[in-house]
Amino acid sequence: MLLTASLLLPELASAQNVPLLNVISDGNNQEYSTTLQILILLTGLSFLPAMLMVLTGFTRIIVVLSLMRQALGLQQTPPNPVLVGLALFLTAFIMMPVYDRIDEVAIQPWLQEELTLKNAALEASVPLKEFMLRQTRQTDLARMSDVSGIELPANQMDTPFRLMAPAFIISELKTAFQIGFLLFIPFLVIDMVVASVLMAMGMMMLSPLVISLPFKLMLFVLVDGWSLITGTLAASFW
Repeated sequence: MLLTASLLLPELASAQNVPLLNVISDGNNQEYSTTLQILILLTGLSFLPAMLMVLTGFTRIIVVLSLMRQALGLQQTPPNPVLVGLALFLTAFIMMPVYDRIDEVAIQPWLQEELTLKNAALEASVPLKEFMLRQTRQTDLARMSDVSGIELPANQMDTPFRLMAPAFIISELKTAFQIGFLLFIPFLVIDMVVASVLMAMGMMMLSPLVISLPFKLMLFVLVDGWSLITGTLAASFW
């Protein structure tokens, strides 16, 4: 996409007699030409996968789902594409209120030429920062501040993304492992009970995992495990 855009933009600019790097100046405000704005947006698309992982709830969701699969004793079931797809749809569901606010305060005003691209980006960062701050622990923010040597501002909304992003990721990983620990407990109990029964029967050569796996699957199905996990993950953000 980027290669095609880089080849087509000069042609479009020359056809419309629009300089590729034109800067429109209005007093103290400067705005890049439409062609350059399109090029910047296309370049920014390459960062979408990284932004999806570090600025949304995707990290917590995919870690919990992976730990859930390990707790059940299943190595490749459900397969990774299924888990990633489920995590993506859950992330879209959870982030939809944030996107609606970004669309209202930034995207639509920019499309209607009420805001410049720079001002629209600043407005769009406000709802995203509010979401990230609700999920970020103050201790993680303080640790990132100490490591970087950057003092935290009095207003948390003024915290730069270079501090907020790593603190947010650390908090998400910590929360995901806490949820995973709670998920492991009932299945660990089943493994211990099965291992004790097999040892009492003298069947020490038989792997307890072979016997406990059907019981763990039965328990997971009876309690409607996937519905409980997805509902709990969505509720954990609100």
